[in-house]
Amino acid sequence: MVFSEKEKKILRIVQKNIPDSLTPYADIAKEAMASEDEVIALIQRLKENGAIRRFGAMIRHQKTDWVHNAMVAWKVEDKDREAFAHSAKDFATISHIYFRPSPSPDWPYTLYTMIHGRSEDECASVISAIQGIWPNTPFEVLRTVAERKKVSMTYF
Repeated sequence: MVFSEKEKKILRIVQKNIPDSLTPYADIAKEAMASEDEVIALIQRLKENGAIRRFGAMIRHQKTDWVHNAMVAWKVEDKDREAFAHSAKDFATISHIYFRPSPSPDWPYTLYTMIHGRSEDECASVISAIQGIWPNTPFEVLRTVAERKKVSMTYF
């Protein structure tokens, strides 16, 4: 995808923090020396062609009372992957669902869910609820020990 210099200016701004104001698109436009319509049109174009899936605010859950999380690795049969993911996506406290091929026979897990909660018990209750939907699905809970880096990609 080819971008004009003006579009690159807009993208440099929106790939960082969205202005915390009542008029974020106007603020972005002013900084990029563009019109608000140009900013909105670029974002819509990127969404429509699949370059981005969503555009919105990201809340740093660590700065709220959502301080516990668990990455849960599930051993899900290939035939059940889509159905499992579909049922997991309905849990509001699950922020990510990934499919990854197993790197070795010693680690048979291929589906990963990132669960957030206000306590370990909240995370555990989500795991239990998923087990209620998918009994006999083996899993491992991988607790976060320390977060080293979490940033969005920078393209321009």
